[in-house]
Amino acid sequence: MSGKSVVTLSEVLGALSYALDITEGQPVGHSLRCCWIGMHIGKRIGLNDAALSDLYYTLLLKDAGCSSNAARICKLYLADDLGFKQAYKEVDTKLPEILRFLLAHTAKDSGLVERLQALINVARNGGEISRELIETRCQRGAEIVRSMRFSEAVAEGILDLDEHWDGTGQPMRLRGEDISLFARIALLSQVADVFFMRSGVEGVMEEVAGRSGRWFDPKLVAVLQQFAGDQHFWSTLLANNLDAHVARLEPMALIRQVDDDYLDDIAAGFAKVVDAKSPFTAGHSDRVTLFADLIAQELDYTPERRRWLKRAALLHDIGKLGVSNSILDKNGKPDAEEWAQIRRHPELGRQILFKISAFNSLARVAGDHHERLDGHGYPNALPEGSIDLDTRIVTAADVFDALTADRPYRKALPVHTAFEIMERDVGKGIDPTVLAALQRGFARIHQVAELKSDKAA
Repeated sequence: MSGKSVVTLSEVLGALSYALDITEGQPVGHSLRCCWIGMHIGKRIGLNDAALSDLYYTLLLKDAGCSSNAARICKLYLADDLGFKQAYKEVDTKLPEILRFLLAHTAKDSGLVERLQALINVARNGGEISRELIETRCQRGAEIVRSMRFSEAVAEGILDLDEHWDGTGQPMRLRGEDISLFARIALLSQVADVFFMRSGVEGVMEEVAGRSGRWFDPKLVAVLQQFAGDQHFWSTLLANNLDAHVARLEPMALIRQVDDDYLDDIAAGFAKVVDAKSPFTAGHSDRVTLFADLIAQELDYTPERRRWLKRAALLHDIGKLGVSNSILDKNGKPDAEEWAQIRRHPELGRQILFKISAFNSLARVAGDHHERLDGHGYPNALPEGSIDLDTRIVTAADVFDALTADRPYRKALPVHTAFEIMERDVGKGIDPTVLAALQRGFARIHQVAELKSDKAA
């Protein structure tokens, strides 16, 4: 269960970047393709190995803060955040394009009055709204990469991602070489990939030329244009083994291996990405991890196994990054189509984690944590015998936190009420041994708190 074999940071984050792609509504492999494009630009302009290493992780993690503005997008634009973000990646900042985009995507599924109100709000406050959304995204992304031990140069590359060469970008309206070089490369690579997937090499060249000197550093555009006729460069973006090609771009002398402590930091960092997606899930992964570890301690798990379980708990909901906030934050019961999307998130989490050798043993917990002992869970309606103890622990911790935290449709319940509800589900959705361990753990914490209070008095 422990990460004893040699694991490289590029392998772990290359696979986890898939989670960032789905949060941005991008085709699978977007971050890897950006890394392929951007690293070639970095090498062509003569960056040294240290700079190339930082550029590599800036490109893979450029969207680390992408989940933090999802709820706000849904609220302000009355839109599906995934579809909104996907379409926005193709939009230039020229006024006619912005207006067409807003008319096409603001409150498009709402009633006439709601749509008019939303459009009026955007028209009045559009500039400030845009700045706020981008600032939140960039600052949160920088915080997350710092927590995963990356340099300030990587954090600055993410902070400046949406700044434009001519000073019209966001959030600080930086201009020219005041913008991080890594950010300049990342933004160019991002737009290049979006238009490559949409309209091929010709579409890329037309778009980057049109934005040269406005969005992009003209010198970097000139470098990318040098690859226009390089068939291998572009065909690799569509290769099934793109991840292997990208892994070879990291400077060999600076390849970073990760130990158990670093894997813990990465898991915690991506848990922050998951929890930032909705105001109603803020801190959820950390709390589920705390409750799961409390249960594991009561069940005499070894320290090594508890560490593994904590990672599983931190990442159990990573598949929710692929669910729109219009569903996650809905104040009411999901309809059939929305419920189908919710039911897909465990399998999506399984797929993401299974790609990573250091985390693939966690995949079963992510994939099965909504299964039930009575066989009526999802996504696979597994029978009781197919649900392992680790998953049962995370399930109970997840249910307990869901009951004792605020949700769009109700306020948090008291602990005793949550336990009463879970007791009624024992043998059907909740394992009795696991619930008893959770209750013992809380009783022990209560006793310790009372003892400290008595001593203080």
